Amino acid sequence: MKRLSAYLIFFLVMLSPMRAQQADSLFVYNDSSRMIKRPWRSAFQTAGLNVGVWAFDRFAMNQDYAKISLHSIGNNISNGFVWDNDKFSTNLFAHPYHGNLYFNAARSNGLTFWESVPYSFAGSLMWEMCAEVEPPAINDFLATSIGGVALGEVTHRLSSLVLDDSKRGSSRFFREFLGTLICPSRGINRLITGDAWKVRHQYYKYHDYEKLPVKFSAAIGDRYLADDNNLFKGSNSPYVEFNVVYGDPLKETTNSPYDYFSFNSTFNISGNQPLIGSVNLTAKLLGKHLEPVPGHKLLVGLFQHFDFYDSESVLKGSKKIPFKISEAAAFGLGMIYQFPSKNKRVTIKQSSFLNLVLLGGSLTDYYNVIDRNYNMGSGYSIKSNTSVDFMKYGYFELNLQHYRIFTWKGYEKKDFGNINPLYLNAQGDKGNVQLTVINPKMEINLDSKCKIGVGLYYYLRNTHYIYHLDISSQTFETRLSFRYSF
Repeated sequence: MKRLSAYLIFFLVMLSPMRAQQADSLFVYNDSSRMIKRPWRSAFQTAGLNVGVWAFDRFAMNQDYAKISLHSIGNNISNGFVWDNDKFSTNLFAHPYHGNLYFNAARSNGLTFWESVPYSFAGSLMWEMCAEVEPPAINDFLATSIGGVALGEVTHRLSSLVLDDSKRGSSRFFREFLGTLICPSRGINRLITGDAWKVRHQYYKYHDYEKLPVKFSAAIGDRYLADDNNLFKGSNSPYVEFNVVYGDPLKETTNSPYDYFSFNSTFNISGNQPLIGSVNLTAKLLGKHLEPVPGHKLLVGLFQHFDFYDSESVLKGSKKIPFKISEAAAFGLGMIYQFPSKNKRVTIKQSSFLNLVLLGGSLTDYYNVIDRNYNMGSGYSIKSNTSVDFMKYGYFELNLQHYRIFTWKGYEKKDFGNINPLYLNAQGDKGNVQLTVINPKMEINLDSKCKIGVGLYYYLRNTHYIYHLDISSQTFETRLSFRYSF
């Protein structure tokens, strides 16, 4: 009997590392042969991306701004940066999205988060100086470089959720297609290396859900946007919303950048509103976990933020635009505090953030040059999120966001008649703006996966102009939704 017990103990001891080894062999990042860093390939692809986009603009689209020469490049270098006049969505969303391609050219070639950051800056600088005859734009450089890092790491990690090298056939094709749609640079690299079709039975998973849990949900609903704050004067439009909570901010797993982030995006399906209605991102760069009182959980750290709210006139013929708000490049201190769950039925969580905004934007009442009807500038933002989770019944949430953006470089004393608008070099109307978004919302559980919800968004703007009359405006929208959690 003693000998049998000894054999049993020996067997269990030997089995334990075998199980660990089998678990380790599931994930790609445990395979040293596939974790090789390729900085030169990353640089070549970053430059190649710019050349490819420029060639398409120049030869397929025949765009005047793409007809570059050594003379135009020399002019850009000698004249330096200006503030440009592109559309709100172009400057403060499309450029950050472009920057994500530079970032992921490096990230998908084995480089870490911090090692990939310089590629976003280098790709943006190359484009601004060399790929257009128009003067380089400082706002494009900031939005593309810093906003590109934010969207880049999010898309890199989201693509990892769908990739699985053990799959075959239609399932594999769909996963590769979706992964490329989420993160194009990574999809292209997988085609180049052949990873897109190689089938593996070891090191085939790209995400560990036990280490980094992910909550993903999609909602469809109707939003009523008021025209100039009128209760019975507005328009309804259907929308879809995607929400991802990646990682557990209060669980000490790893402390790598973006091991926790909250990402939300809203798309308008029809109507006269922009396709991309809003994008909101809060991501942990580094943090410290504490337990100030037994049972209480606290995370304090440095966070990166990206916010984008866009709208157009609610009614045809109306000149009133409800809001345009951007926080394209922002960092700050934050804390996430969770109170002990009361009888495991109610969980209360409070998040607070104070940020430095390097580049932000807001709707203006006066400046209207080329495609721009908004001011740009820098400043700060304060955010608060209070959530009460009633577990099996539903939850209530209150979001408060306050932005203070200062427009330092105006145009008012310049001679419009003798200045090329491309070289006007103005952030907009000199002054500052206070923007506040108040968003209470509630969802009720129909079952473990389905919820119905209602939400209110209240937008307030107070703009102080140095050379014009001050303007205050406010409006609101309501939302009804059906949400499904995956």
